[in-house]
Amino acid sequence: MSSPTPTPATDPRRRFFDAARAALSAGTVTKFVLAGPRSADADLQRVQARPLLLKGRPCLSLNHLHRTKDVTRNLPVEEGLAALEALLDSDFDNAHLLTQGGGELQLAISRKGKASLRQGRTPVPLPEADAPGPAEPPSHDRRKHRPVDIAAPWLAALGVTDASQRLVPAMARKWKQINKFVEVLDHALAGAPSLAAPRDDRPLQVLDFGAGKGYLTFAVHAHLRHRGLPARVTGVDLKEDMVALGNRSARELGLDGLDFELGDVRSYATRPVDVMIALHACDIATDHAMHMGIRAGARIIMCAPCCHKELRPQMRSPLLLLPLLRHGIHLGQEAEMLTDGLRALLLEAEGYDTQVFEFTSLEHTSKNKMVLAVKREQAAARSPAELRAQVREIKAYYGVAEQRLERLLDGPGDTGPGA
Repeated sequence: MSSPTPTPATDPRRRFFDAARAALSAGTVTKFVLAGPRSADADLQRVQARPLLLKGRPCLSLNHLHRTKDVTRNLPVEEGLAALEALLDSDFDNAHLLTQGGGELQLAISRKGKASLRQGRTPVPLPEADAPGPAEPPSHDRRKHRPVDIAAPWLAALGVTDASQRLVPAMARKWKQINKFVEVLDHALAGAPSLAAPRDDRPLQVLDFGAGKGYLTFAVHAHLRHRGLPARVTGVDLKEDMVALGNRSARELGLDGLDFELGDVRSYATRPVDVMIALHACDIATDHAMHMGIRAGARIIMCAPCCHKELRPQMRSPLLLLPLLRHGIHLGQEAEMLTDGLRALLLEAEGYDTQVFEFTSLEHTSKNKMVLAVKREQAAARSPAELRAQVREIKAYYGVAEQRLERLLDGPGDTGPGA
């Protein structure tokens, strides 16, 4: 007796591509792989596909790996999936769907043409075979645990979601970063109860330096409003087009208390600030941002440093560490650790409780460190003098003559060409 013909709900091919669509919608796809060419003499050996965004449109980039050349085609998502399905029917016996966190789903075609699904060690959610209608995308359950509402209109305005409030696949990393940032901010607010309490006297003052397109600026504004905290959130950037884009989006969405300004953290006029944010400010711009936050009386300072260049040429490797630090990559990591460690000590000396931790996973960005400083409510165990003495000792150990944040705290800021 022949096997019953699979229905659309039980067909492994259909379930594989339904799972792929759900994972693309949730922004969890890392790549597709077609392998196992049916002909031993086939010129096309493998196909890999990754999600990307082209001119604001979700696409799949298909890389065809031939014996002697590679050919890449960028197609809209549905056309890309149709192309993968056609190649699977004609040229390959295996299709793999790989998702974030190590998830893997394999569609295998036997020599007799029978299809079967196999899950990897970390399974990929599958639509229910006996469900009366289309299965809910995997992102449905996760939405309950995200601090940012996927349906927020500003996400669509900035291209993170589409018109149907679905995550654009190519924005999956940015979506994770936005949510992680809001989690960190919420943690910081919990450590500064005077900020987290509703107030009638004046709104919270928030400055976001290097705001760029404003993803985090909008997220901060939305989160503070959600918590019932009136706030004036200002994104500051060096690029006029980014400032204009942010202001236009805020105006079109009717978001009061959110605006963007053209400015440089090194010369920005100091005014009272409650929360100071600077993500990926290059090299000493991070020091200027921290100094700005301290001078402005910020209760919370959030920085994700970038490009640790100042200390590396000054560093004199201790004799014992020479065998380790002769490798360039190790020296760079040491310079990064030293730079941010000194910054944390200096912030502590200025009355902040400071943490240095991984902001986002290395799989999303190499610029993944966060320095979080929250103004201390009580006296510290170590005095400012003791902390400053420790900074001097560490500098002497590595032969460092100057660190920018220390210099700014000890005298007038340098706003000249070398700043």
